[in-house]
Amino acid sequence: MKNQEIAKILYEIAEYLEMEGVAFKPQAYRKAGLELDTFDRDIEDLYREEGFKGLKKIPGVGESIAQKIEEYLKTGKIKYYEDFKKKIPADVEILTTVEGVGPRKVKIIFEELGIKNLDELEEAAKEGKIRKLPGFGEKTEKNILEGIAFLKRDKGRFLLGEILPIAKEVFAKLEKSKEVEELSMAGSVRRMKDTIGDLDFLAISENPEKVMDIFVSLPGVVRVWGKGATKSSIRMSQGFDMDIRVIPKKSYGSALQYFTGSKDHNIHLRKIAIEKGLKLNEYGVFKGQKMVAGEDEEEVYKVLGLSWMAPELRENTGEIEAAIREAQGKSNGLPKLIDYKDIKGDLHYHSRWQEIDGTPIEEAALAARDFGYEYIGISEHTKTLKIEHGLDEKQLLHHISEIEKINFRLSSGGQLKFRVLSGCEANIMQDGSIDIDDKVLARLDYVIAGVHSQFKMPMEKMTERIIKAMGNPHVDIISHPTGRLIKKREEYQIDVEKILEAARETKTVLEINSYPERLDLKDVYIKRAKEEGVKMIINTDSHNPSQLHYIEYGISQARRGWAEKEDIINCWPVEKLLKFFNE
Repeated sequence: MKNQEIAKILYEIAEYLEMEGVAFKPQAYRKAGLELDTFDRDIEDLYREEGFKGLKKIPGVGESIAQKIEEYLKTGKIKYYEDFKKKIPADVEILTTVEGVGPRKVKIIFEELGIKNLDELEEAAKEGKIRKLPGFGEKTEKNILEGIAFLKRDKGRFLLGEILPIAKEVFAKLEKSKEVEELSMAGSVRRMKDTIGDLDFLAISENPEKVMDIFVSLPGVVRVWGKGATKSSIRMSQGFDMDIRVIPKKSYGSALQYFTGSKDHNIHLRKIAIEKGLKLNEYGVFKGQKMVAGEDEEEVYKVLGLSWMAPELRENTGEIEAAIREAQGKSNGLPKLIDYKDIKGDLHYHSRWQEIDGTPIEEAALAARDFGYEYIGISEHTKTLKIEHGLDEKQLLHHISEIEKINFRLSSGGQLKFRVLSGCEANIMQDGSIDIDDKVLARLDYVIAGVHSQFKMPMEKMTERIIKAMGNPHVDIISHPTGRLIKKREEYQIDVEKILEAARETKTVLEINSYPERLDLKDVYIKRAKEEGVKMIINTDSHNPSQLHYIEYGISQARRGWAEKEDIINCWPVEKLLKFFNE
């Protein structure tokens, strides 16, 4: 958990440096933060074993940042960071989550109005004080109020991508204990929801008191809400709560089903149990006083007349009826969900090779190959997205040439074992046109197109804009189709049904973007896309190799949307994929 703590500080240092108008350094700190956030080793273990030299082995961590990490590991503080906080004692992390409020704007509202937190920002905006500040205006003030209202709706919830790595780390620490016979995650994290309120763990143990001792002593615990003989509840430094329950073996399956949820799923199951003359609760399934199931979760479902279903489906959106049909041997039962190992490649990777701090394409390719992929698609931004150093036509042609050279080097004995595909993430302009000439688009292996500006267009206009882009014969994929940023920005106003209809007619693939802040398409739209026969692709939108593992989050959303292997085109081998694009 120290990894995430230090990564958070590095991100904030980047924000402070941006406030000061410092060049290059913010990017370096963000890159180091990203690498640390996704680093697959506990940084404390690394430092204990390899010292300062070990810290410098982390990608993106140079001498200066390594010194600051070492300082934190030794003292729990970084003076460089503390000095920034004294200079501008505002809650930068929270304030910059408001759409349209970047680090420099935070500096202005602090220096001009003394605003330090979200409540003060909201009050000032309501009083019309924000619009008077240099570089703001009435429209910005209105957007800030809308952004704050949006943030308040999701208050107390955390991104799956923030919580799951911590949950896995806690799970690993608990599982190592000889006192723990069996262990499971439960609740919304087991269902892989896009946001999580808290974490629940269930265990079997002959020595529950010892398990409670281990749990309340975990790294990062800031408060113990309660510690009992078989249940404990704690608050973590990141601001969320965790519970653990030690369950009798005979009730473990029933407890796992009950505490996994969802609430609506469980209510429906209890109704079925009552209709069968049974009683269902976290202790088991009972016929009168006799317990007829409970030790095994599959057994609980079976005695109710259902097939077991993956936790991701348990939202009472038809999965119970499908599980009944499956148990009865009828058609149209539960979907054969895409598996977490089915993806063969990622087509949305930004190498940013043209930048000083970019990842060379070959390095990205080797990382993807080591990840177990058969191919990777490099999709740089295009020219109108200047903030991302987008490529123009000439640069894209050079990009294609570079990839051809890399594929030649990666070939072995004349047979290509791994393939790098040339693509781009072109911009959909306000009128629906694409910002790159068709002749250059035609030279690429595939084209992703996405909306990156003018997010607040009326529904009819935004829908027309995206549909027109789908009509371009060179556009194969629409990236993050609804534009949402979880806990930061609402999705665009679009007519989803019209978008799905156009995607089906033009054979345009819709992306399930795995980036933790996006998870776009979301599960309900994935299910509709599947029903309409629209093909999808699960991509990570990675900017460095350590983000390739984000694919897990996209797959989880695909599973929540009932997607099967045949619905997702990057489950296909590269030859089939390219044939699909060419046709």
